[in-house]
Amino acid sequence: MSAPPATELTVPASPLTEPSHPVARPALDWRLRFAALSLIWGFSFLLIKVGTDGYAPFQVTLGRLLSGTAVLAVAMMVKRERLPRTVRTWGHLAVAAFFLNALPFSLFAYAELTIPSTLAGICNATSPLWGMALSLVALSEDRPTRRRVAGLGLGFLGVLTVLGAWQGFSGLDFSGTAMALLASLSYPVGWIYVRRTLAGSGSSALSLTGSQLFLGTVQLALVTPLFTSAPDGFPLWPTLAVVALGALGTGLAVLLQYGLVTEVGPTTAQMVTYFIPVIATAAGIAVLGEQLSWNTPVGALVVLAGAALTQSRPRTTGASAPRTPAPGPRRRQSS
Repeated sequence: MSAPPATELTVPASPLTEPSHPVARPALDWRLRFAALSLIWGFSFLLIKVGTDGYAPFQVTLGRLLSGTAVLAVAMMVKRERLPRTVRTWGHLAVAAFFLNALPFSLFAYAELTIPSTLAGICNATSPLWGMALSLVALSEDRPTRRRVAGLGLGFLGVLTVLGAWQGFSGLDFSGTAMALLASLSYPVGWIYVRRTLAGSGSSALSLTGSQLFLGTVQLALVTPLFTSAPDGFPLWPTLAVVALGALGTGLAVLLQYGLVTEVGPTTAQMVTYFIPVIATAAGIAVLGEQLSWNTPVGALVVLAGAALTQSRPRTTGASAPRTPAPGPRRRQSS
C-alpha cells in the first residue's frame, strides 16, 4: 500500500520518488519487481485484516511503521545515506509523515474492523481521483481538461457503484467505508504538501523517506498508549502479519518503488496502482473467504478506468507545437 511511496499508494511523482542522479540498473528485470510490488501492496489489506484480529488498530500501525523504518534504516546504512540536516526539512517531513503514513495507515486499520479487506483495497484505488481533484486546485501546473474532468466524473460514478448508492447504501458500514475513503484522500494531500515544501531539499529520496517513516513511528508511539492498553500476548498470525506488513508492504515496497521510478520513470511505476485492488480483492476472497456482490467488481473497474483517464495525457500534435523563431529542423514533441 503506498509509500509510494512512502505509501502503498501510488500517487503523482514527488521529490521523494524522483531520483536526482542515475544509478546502475538492477540485475532483476523491472517487470518482475513491478509484479512483486503489485503483490506486496495488494496483499497489504489482507495483512491489515489479520493484524487487527490480534491487535488494536493503532498497535497494528505502530508495528507496521517500526518494521518498515527498520528496513529503510538498514538500507540507509548500507548506502551510507545521511539524514536531513535542517530543522525546516524535519518539520516538513513530520507533516508528510502524518498525512502519508500515520493517518492513512491508522484509518485503514480502523476501517477493516468493520469492512472487508476487498472494499478497503478498492477504496484505496480512489487515491488518484482525489489527487487529481486536489491538484487542479493546489498545483498551478495541473490544468483542468475535458479528459481529466471526464475521468473524475467516471471515477466517482464508480465509487457510487461500489457503494450501491441506488440501494441507499444498504448493508454497508458507513463509518468504516468513510475511514477508508478518507485514508485514500490523505495520500494526495500529503504528496501535494511534499511537492510544495521539499522540492530541492538536497537530500536523497531514500534519506527523506526513511526519515519520514521514523517520524511517523514517533507519532504513533506517542498516540498509541493514549488509546490502547498493552496487548495481553503476541498471537502468532497477527504478529507475523504486522511484521510482514511493515517489512514488506512499507519497507521493501519503498525500495522497490524507488528502483522502478529510477529505471522506468514515475508514469510507468505508478501503474501499479491499478493492480492493487485486483490483487486485494482476489486475496480477500481466496484467503479470507470474503463475499462480493456484482456491483463491487463492476464499480472497481469503473473507478480504475476513471483514475487511468485522469492520469493520461493527450498527445502533442505538430499543429499545436510551439513555433521556434529561428529556422532549423523541428524537434519531435514527446507525448
